Amino acid sequence: MPDPTLPSGRPGPNRALRLGVCGPVGTGKSSLIALLCRELADDLRMGVVTNDIYTDEDARFLRSAGVLDPERIRAVETGACPHTAIRDDITANLMAVEELEADFDPLDLVLIESGGDNLTATFSPALVDVQIFLIDVAGGGDVARKGGPGISRADLLVVNKTDLAPYVGVDRGRMVLDARAVREGRPVIALARTDRPSVEALVAWVLAQLKAYLDGALVPADPGPMAPHAHADEGVIHVHADGDHAHTHDHAH
Repeated sequence: MPDPTLPSGRPGPNRALRLGVCGPVGTGKSSLIALLCRELADDLRMGVVTNDIYTDEDARFLRSAGVLDPERIRAVETGACPHTAIRDDITANLMAVEELEADFDPLDLVLIESGGDNLTATFSPALVDVQIFLIDVAGGGDVARKGGPGISRADLLVVNKTDLAPYVGVDRGRMVLDARAVREGRPVIALARTDRPSVEALVAWVLAQLKAYLDGALVPADPGPMAPHAHADEGVIHVHADGDHAHTHDHAH
């Protein structure tokens, strides 16, 4: 049965809500998308677009997990740093999303998974309507307080794999408090797939974003640009200057 808290029609938008999932390598982006599909696919018409640099491995993982019809899971091979395809030039992702929406019209929700990057990568608001940024306890207890546009200003920050905290020497409570401090009132969810209340909190947040979108009340927010960064590609340096700090990706052969 459709969720009773959602509007029965589509009064404003004529396309699906586009929700981005972003974060460093290994934080659990694909697993979070699989979790959302399992929780919501009975009630919502969904699709997924994944991003990898050279492979479609994340898409294959989701297809093999059986969380959606495999045809509803599309892959974008960026061929470059992951942030490029979700912020600098969104053409490939936008085409994949629009094709998915056309093939399975109408869809309620499209989840777009970024390739794994670093703490500064965020989605362009021209690609997604709302975005989740992931960090995880296995990445270290100090990650949250390091900040960055995704941690500080994404629509939702998920501190993932909190059930692993005792095994990696991380103070879960302190990490969540640090996250809340840098986010200045923006929502934080401490998530573990084995912790049902945290899963329900995540699902409720997504459904609330969908309701706001259908009501015409959701305005995409830009967490802010990445720091300036350079790409070394076969001896050629490509520099992007968007902020106050720099980082480098070396793709030299």
